[in-house]
Amino acid sequence: MDSFFRSEEMCLVQLFFQTESAHNCIDELGHLGLVQFKDLHPGTADFQRRFVKEVKKCEEMERILRKQLYFVTFFDKLEQELKEINSNRDTLRQNFTQLTEINHLLHMTDDFFVEGEAGSTIEMSSSSVHSFVAGVIKHERFPAFEKILWRLFHGNFVLRHAEIKPHQEENMEKDVFVVFVQGDQVRGKIRKLCDGFHASMYPCPNNAAARKEMRTNVNMRMEDLRLVLKRTEEFRVTTLTAAAANLREWTAKVKKMKAIYYTLNLCNIDITQKLIIAEIWCPVSDLSSVHAALIKGSEQTGSSVTPIMNRIHTQQTPPTFNRTNVFTSGFQNIIDAYGVGDYQEINPAPYTMVTFPFLFAVMFGDCGHGLLMTLLAVWLILHEEHFRKLKNELVDMLVSGRYIILLMGIYSIYTGLIYNDCFSKSFNLFGSSWSVRHMFHPQGPWTNETLHNSDYLQLDPLVSGVYSGNPYPFGIDPMWNIALNKLLFLNSYKMKMSVIIGVVHMLFGVMLSLGNYIFFRNFKDVVLKFIPELVFMLSLFGYLTFLILYKWCVVIKSDSAPSILLLFINMMFFDYSSNGAMLYKTQKPVQIFLVVVAGVMVPWLLFAKPLLMYREHKQSKLVNHLIRIIKGTLLQQKYQNDKGVCMENMGDIFVYQGIHTIEYCLGCISNTASYLRLWALSLAHAELSEVLWKMVLQVALRVTSGMGSVLLAVTFATFAVLTVTILLVMEGLSAFLHALRLHWVEFQNKFYQGSGYKFSPLSFDKMFITGTTEE
Repeated sequence: MDSFFRSEEMCLVQLFFQTESAHNCIDELGHLGLVQFKDLHPGTADFQRRFVKEVKKCEEMERILRKQLYFVTFFDKLEQELKEINSNRDTLRQNFTQLTEINHLLHMTDDFFVEGEAGSTIEMSSSSVHSFVAGVIKHERFPAFEKILWRLFHGNFVLRHAEIKPHQEENMEKDVFVVFVQGDQVRGKIRKLCDGFHASMYPCPNNAAARKEMRTNVNMRMEDLRLVLKRTEEFRVTTLTAAAANLREWTAKVKKMKAIYYTLNLCNIDITQKLIIAEIWCPVSDLSSVHAALIKGSEQTGSSVTPIMNRIHTQQTPPTFNRTNVFTSGFQNIIDAYGVGDYQEINPAPYTMVTFPFLFAVMFGDCGHGLLMTLLAVWLILHEEHFRKLKNELVDMLVSGRYIILLMGIYSIYTGLIYNDCFSKSFNLFGSSWSVRHMFHPQGPWTNETLHNSDYLQLDPLVSGVYSGNPYPFGIDPMWNIALNKLLFLNSYKMKMSVIIGVVHMLFGVMLSLGNYIFFRNFKDVVLKFIPELVFMLSLFGYLTFLILYKWCVVIKSDSAPSILLLFINMMFFDYSSNGAMLYKTQKPVQIFLVVVAGVMVPWLLFAKPLLMYREHKQSKLVNHLIRIIKGTLLQQKYQNDKGVCMENMGDIFVYQGIHTIEYCLGCISNTASYLRLWALSLAHAELSEVLWKMVLQVALRVTSGMGSVLLAVTFATFAVLTVTILLVMEGLSAFLHALRLHWVEFQNKFYQGSGYKFSPLSFDKMFITGTTEE
């Protein structure tokens, strides 16, 4: 769990294993998922790497598997079998097509000769009957074929044609034609013309008996071929169905092979081609697991040489690795979207798990809406596998953040109870601390005339029994729900609450920076950055928080209570000339002292670190001067160059420190004001909820006519749709984005650099999950 609060300690390891065991070793490391391979050929193009052919072959197999199932014939045992099936099927189909065309041709020629024998208008000689060409041509080519015949022979021929009407199992758009001519020479020209148009020519007997016998034989052969084609197709479907059961497994194997060969391209091979050298990043705590995986892979190939691991000490920055699970991965993704943390920098994710849903709930606080969001999250969690199979980008996003939605819903229920708000209505669980009865005569000043003549009534807590003296046990008193000054009260309450939450959140971020300084043993920054930053914020905004809490805790008459905002502004300008009320006796000297302390922190932040570094530079300059005297003038030129570089770096340090000081001091003001979005969005959500209740559902509830039930059903459906679309979806998304901004900008910039690079191990499990989602 320590790696979740701070990234894992990583190490660079050199691996040596034999070439024949490389495939199995990398396969085991991929299943382990804790190793990131370094590219030992960073300047080499992909096509120049050793295993580029194997990678391309895997990509081709992957494309084939994704495109069509029957192309899996490229795989070992099925290859020859399915090739023969497809070849035989194509041959049978071609033969069946030819027989079908011959059948149509014989049928058409029979009709033609019958017309001729019956005394048709066409006169044919015996020689022309013996000189004819019959065949089949594609339908779209026949008009051109007919035109050329007329141009060549000027009408000295007889052409008959008919369109083939295909059956359901046939798929052809062709015409059958017969051309009667005189002379073998003309018939030869027509045959050449048919070849030019890719027409199929078939022999056709002259007498009717021969044609009838030929048609009988053709029909018998067609029936036999239909049966054979049917059996062939059934066998092919059976074979492919059996292959389809292994399709997912084959796809996974191809992806795995591709990843292994891609990883091998990152490695070095010695000059003997028998040893592979690789460099990997892996967590120090998992070195034993990595070594065990290498030994297992080596044993699977029967290698006699055990793989060797050599830990390398390096100055390179290791990748950042934070272990996560299904619950914490969503919050870690939020942090990584801002920027991957530096190596072993404090990870904000554990704290974001608490603060992010809480800040969201402050803006979204409503028991009813929070309950709906919680039920949605529970539904997503229970049916996670089903939703992942839908392969929808929006659904995948919701499923990935299901636990974030769950916590946001639970926290919204809690803040809704604090606000005592459920669909804009209040609960009276413990009984209100206010009583209206005691305001009536004789205890109070109210009479019946007061009720009839007053537009509004005001409860006086000074009247005995009106206020019990004990606040409502949990949350806001339900009496405020019917008060006319409800908005003024909630406005003041939520605005001050937002300031308190914001200051505490930022102070917590500053305190986390202390953990980074101590861990990296950067004790200078503790004194030169952390202390002045903390004192500056506490002196001004910590004191502002104190004023708010103090004013809440003491009893002050409303007409004499000072304004916190005016007190803070006068404090900054040392304006105590007005006779404004103070909250406590020694307020003036305390405020003067705090402003002076905050003012002192600004030059401390601005000059202390650069001056200290300049002092260290002067000391090193003296040492270099002594070395130059001892070694002679040969070093003088090098010293002058080093001096210029150092002075240039010192200028950069002053500029950087000035920017940091201005950013932090002004940021404390702007960031505190930025937390007021908690107040604004909370009020907006509550007012929208109240508007929907009063203008939609409450109108239907007041209808007492006979159609009131129908109107109530329709109105409730409208209320439900508007609640989901406006208050849950739109307001929820708005609150989510604002909470995200408060964490990225106002909170994380106090301690989080986010300039590292992510640990990307070779992991088959993640690769298969990603591949399934993309499919």
